[in-house]
Amino acid sequence: MTYLTRRRFIITAAATALPLKAGAAPLRTEWRGRALGAEARVVLLGMPEAKARRLFARITGEVERIERALSLYDAGSELSRLNRDGVLARPGRDMTAIMGLSDQVHDATDGMFDPTIQPLFSLYAASAGSPDPARLAAALDATGWHGMDRRDGGIRLQKGMALSFNGIAQGYAADRVAALLRAAGADSVLIDMGEIAAIGPNPGQPPFSAGIAGPGGEIVAEVPLRNTCLATSAPRGTVFDAAGRVGHILDPKRGASVDSWSIVSVSAPIAAIADGLSTAFCGMSRPTIDAALARFPGAKLEAIA
Repeated sequence: MTYLTRRRFIITAAATALPLKAGAAPLRTEWRGRALGAEARVVLLGMPEAKARRLFARITGEVERIERALSLYDAGSELSRLNRDGVLARPGRDMTAIMGLSDQVHDATDGMFDPTIQPLFSLYAASAGSPDPARLAAALDATGWHGMDRRDGGIRLQKGMALSFNGIAQGYAADRVAALLRAAGADSVLIDMGEIAAIGPNPGQPPFSAGIAGPGGEIVAEVPLRNTCLATSAPRGTVFDAAGRVGHILDPKRGASVDSWSIVSVSAPIAAIADGLSTAFCGMSRPTIDAALARFPGAKLEAIA
């Protein structure tokens, strides 16, 4: 189906909150690559170029390790093997970490964040947004975060179940790259893995500024970023149908495309949490959004429309 690929850039542009800018700095070095199927970049400020470039290989290695665990695009990844075989006896550290983060967001959003949505997503993608009712019912039966068997440290899926971490993995990648760079002594960095993490900027420098793009491409909010993370979700930024009516964020309880909001942006100290919350909030009411935010210190709703 062409619509998902063609429209994905739009949601990526919104999620990276174009335009990105930073205050004046004596040195600026930039890494560019791909992470989990999307363009990615890291901007290091105030670091000697030689040192920055030595870190580039480590950034690439970190992203590649995460993809070997969580990518749907890599047939050999842990996630792909789990979906194919129905069991993963010994999940690695990234799979274990993202399962734990998903537990937190699933619980806080009363199940609106649910990585077992993949059978529904695949059905909508294959049917251009108009699934057969019987097949939809079957996909719903295979959906449910607590339907997995996670005893003894492994993961076992029910028949027909499959996972996707597309609503949280880009934030997780931003967190892991941020941890790597902090450990290496970086103190003024903007990380864009599809969701954003900011380290610094240094005292005396103005904060990074992110302009959040609305559905029409207009800037709906400017968010200063200093030692925080930002994630944005837009249900119709990626669509299943040619008319652009059936968005890619699905309600795991009803099996329908959500339409409560056209764009949601969340900041939080942890990018994965901001990512998962912004995804789930697209199908939630303001009171339930506020209740979920209260579960995560430092989390804030930056834009909603």
